[in-house]
Parts: sequence; structure tokens; C-alpha cells
Amino acid sequence: MQPVRIGIVGFGNQGSAYVNLIHQKKLIDGAIIAAVCDINAAKLAAQCEKFGLSCPTFTTHEALFQSGLIDAVIITTPHYFHPPIAIDAMRAGLHVLSDKPAGVYTKQVKEMNAEAQKHPDLVFGMMFNQRTNQAYRKMREMIAHGDLGQIKRVNWIITDWYRSQSYYDSGAWRATWRGEGGGVLFNQAPHQLDLLPWIVGMLPNAMQAHCHFGKWHNIETEDDVTAYMEFPNGATGVFVTTTGDFPGTNRLEILGTKGKLVCEKGEKLTFFENEMDEREFNRTYKGGFGTPKMTETVLIEKAEAKQHAAILQNFADAISGKAPLQVPGIEGINGVEMMDAMLLSEWLGKKVEMPIDDELYLAELDKRRKSGKPLAEESATVLDTAGTY
Repeated sequence: MQPVRIGIVGFGNQGSAYVNLIHQKKLIDGAIIAAVCDINAAKLAAQCEKFGLSCPTFTTHEALFQSGLIDAVIITTPHYFHPPIAIDAMRAGLHVLSDKPAGVYTKQVKEMNAEAQKHPDLVFGMMFNQRTNQAYRKMREMIAHGDLGQIKRVNWIITDWYRSQSYYDSGAWRATWRGEGGGVLFNQAPHQLDLLPWIVGMLPNAMQAHCHFGKWHNIETEDDVTAYMEFPNGATGVFVTTTGDFPGTNRLEILGTKGKLVCEKGEKLTFFENEMDEREFNRTYKGGFGTPKMTETVLIEKAEAKQHAAILQNFADAISGKAPLQVPGIEGINGVEMMDAMLLSEWLGKKVEMPIDDELYLAELDKRRKSGKPLAEESATVLDTAGTY
């Protein structure tokens, strides 16, 4: 079988990581880099030299898609361009793997998903590499099996995404309303905002958030967020994230009537299991003070996570018909819905119902884009992302 010919659109930080995995390390069976594309010709040439790439290069994705040189595309551009480039790729008959987030605002992501529905023969995936994490997969499995009973509370403190000012200065588009459309919610937290509903099996139905813009950095967008969530079954939760804390915390707690799962640093998973369902204990216990008996078990001491390489391999395998797709692209809307709801809640100064009003959110975003600083000429700086996920 011929290898899947992959094109990269956006040869910056993340594009470099994928070229490294596919071309240099050759970790992905049945896939090759057949062409690369970036609007910055100087960066494109420098990157090809760095990675020893002799494949054709393009400065527009349209020319790449019309070339006939590729079967699939990986999109690693700034966020606003993910949906329109994905749509162009699908219309050109190409399989698509988009980096996170799926987009900036729900309206554009829904348009992308609608286009994907027209091409059932094409593979459309999202690079949610954290779904490969053994601990998160175990949590999802146990909740779906009913091991936690009814979910009551979901709390995630994810503040170990520290970024210095130099990180933001490395790209003119970063943390600007016009270039990125958001800050920590759109660049770092999309992983957790994908995982949260994927693990618990439901999206919030209401959100009240407090977002601080440029609190810890010289940027336009949010770098410190605390959100209160309400779920359809009556559960509540809190989501806290920032790029300004060091040392930071990564602690996910999911409490149900039968016990609690706690995941620390995405590595250690502990199950606190009630001997009796808390609701049953509440109804039947007659001793006043008292609690159900509980056992504590460390299920996973250090979780394995195959990360980006596993998603890339699955993408290639799904195209070749060897395996089902693990992360369907249409599921990318969930995280965008949550991040948009958080910002909209802050902008309106009140709790918002979910799903949000797509047009209202876009109108509020456009106000910020109109008043935001103009984009400067894009830098050719490329950062090493190793160890940042």
C-alpha cells in the first residue's frame, strides 16, 4: 500500500513538531511529508533546510491543494484559519487533521462541521493528543460504566501552562483579538476543555466566568480565568486556568455519588470509592454525624500518554482503512463552545446559557477585533514545543 502523502499548512512551532515526528524520526508508519506550506517564504526556506526537506513548497494553501501532491493535510496555522482551510481542503477531496482549537467562534466551527458532513468518505480529525493519556481514558471509562454513580461536581485547576512574555512576543498573532481570538483558553486550555466533556460525558448547560485580560502579560487577551459551570444533571464545577502562575497546578477532581476520581498532573489517578452510594446513605443513615465507609486506591501511579505521535498514526491508519478514527473532528465544537461561553459571560457580566448565541458571540468578538491593535509583520521565530504538553 502506498504511504499517505501529507501536506503541512503552517510551518511554525507545531508544524515543525509534526515534520519532526513524520519525516525526521519516521515514527508514523504509512505516512510521508509530501509538501509543506507557509505564507512566510523566508521561514519556509529556513525550516526546510533545518529539517532536510526536499519536497515541494507553497506559500498559499490553495496552490498546495490544487497540486495533486497530497492525500491529506495537517493544519497548524493561527486559529482563525483552521475552519476555512479545512473547508477548502475537504472541497479539494483531502483528508484533514486540524490542530487545536477547532476554531475561534462557534459559527465558523459549525460551518466546518457542516462541510465535513458532505464528505463522509474523507477522514476529519482533531489533534487532541491528551485523549491518549491513560489516566484520562480510565476516568472516562469508569464514569461511562457508572463506577462514580451520578456526577455531582467537576473541578479542574490547570495552572501549569506558564508562559513568559517572550513566548507571546515570538508571534505577532499571539494573544491578540485579530490574530488569535483569545489567550489561554484558546491556546493552552483547549486540551482540557476538550477532555472535560469527553470524560464526564456531558457539556455544561450554563457558564459564569471571570476573565482577566493582560493581567500577567503585555497582551490583549485573557491570561487568567475562573469559571463556574452548571451541568444538565444538576452537577456543578469550577475551571481555573492561567499562563501566569509558577509553580502551577494540574488537578482534576470528579465527584459522584459513589466516590471520587482525582488525577494529579495528568499522571497519578486515585479512586476514593464509597461502600454505599452517598444518596442512599443520606436517606438511610440514622446516626446523625457519620459518613459512608470509603476505600482509597491508586489506580495509576504514572500514566502513559503517546501524545501527538499516536494521533498522527491513527490519522494515517484511518485514511488507509486500518483503524477507526479516535478523535472525530466534529467533536472540536465542544471545547470552542465552552471557551466562547466563558468569554461571553465576562463580556456580558452575567451567566450565559449553553449552547451560546453564535451571532451574539461573534458580534462581541468583532468589537474587540475592531478596537484591537493591528497585526504587525509576522515573525520568522520558531520555538521548540518539546516538553510543553
